[in-house]
Amino acid sequence: MRDRNALFNSELLTELAPFTISGYDLFREVIETDGAVPAKLKGLFAAAAACNRRYPALARKELERAARLGLTRNEAASALILLSSLRGEGAALAFDATIREVYPAAQHPAPKKPELVRAAPGEAEANFKAYFGTVPPALATLLRLAPKGADGYFLMRKGTIDCNQLDRKAAELMLIAVLASDYSPQAATHIRAARAVGATDEEMAEAILCAVPSAGIAAWMAAGVLIEAQQ
Repeated sequence: MRDRNALFNSELLTELAPFTISGYDLFREVIETDGAVPAKLKGLFAAAAACNRRYPALARKELERAARLGLTRNEAASALILLSSLRGEGAALAFDATIREVYPAAQHPAPKKPELVRAAPGEAEANFKAYFGTVPPALATLLRLAPKGADGYFLMRKGTIDCNQLDRKAAELMLIAVLASDYSPQAATHIRAARAVGATDEEMAEAILCAVPSAGIAAWMAAGVLIEAQQ
C-alpha cells in the first residue's frame, strides 16, 4: 500500500493546484512501487537524497517506508557509507541518527574500535586509472600535492562501492540519486559506472526520480539528460 501523498496535506495546493499534486503523485507512484528498481531500494535512495538536502523529517519518512518493505539495517547503512564520502561528516551523522530512530535499539551492537587500513604505495593511482580510464586532473593534483589525501579519497570511494550490503549496481544507482538531488554534473561519472556494471536506462531513470521529493523536478532536468549523453 502506498503512503498518503504528503502534498495532499496542503489545503491550498489541494484547492488551487490539482495539476501540481497530481503530477507529484505520479512521481511518488514511481518511487513507492516496485518497478525497474525495487521499492525498498528507492525508499533508501530517496532517504539519502533527503538527508543530503537537509530534510531530516523527510529522510526518516522515506527510510521508515523502506524498512516496512524489508530493507535491513545493514542495507540502510550503505547510505551512511555513501554520505560519509560524498557529503562529509554532517550528512553522515545525520543519517546515522535517522537509522537509529527507524531501526530497533536491539539491532545496534556495541561500537567496536575501528580497524584502520592504509593504501599500498601506488594503489590509489592505479585504482583511479582503472575506474576513470585516466587520472582526473583534480586527483592528479591531489596525488602530487597531498598524497595522503589521495589515499583517503581512494579508501572512501572504495568504501562507498565495496563496503556495504548492496551490490555494485545498487550502490552506483544511489550515488546517482544523491548527485541528482544536488543537480551535480558529477552524476555523469556514475551513470557511466552504473551502465558498466549492468544498470539499465530505466533503472537509472527511477534512481534520479528518487531525488524529486527533496529536490524537485529540477533534479531530473539536471541528471536525466545525462543518461542519453553517456550512451
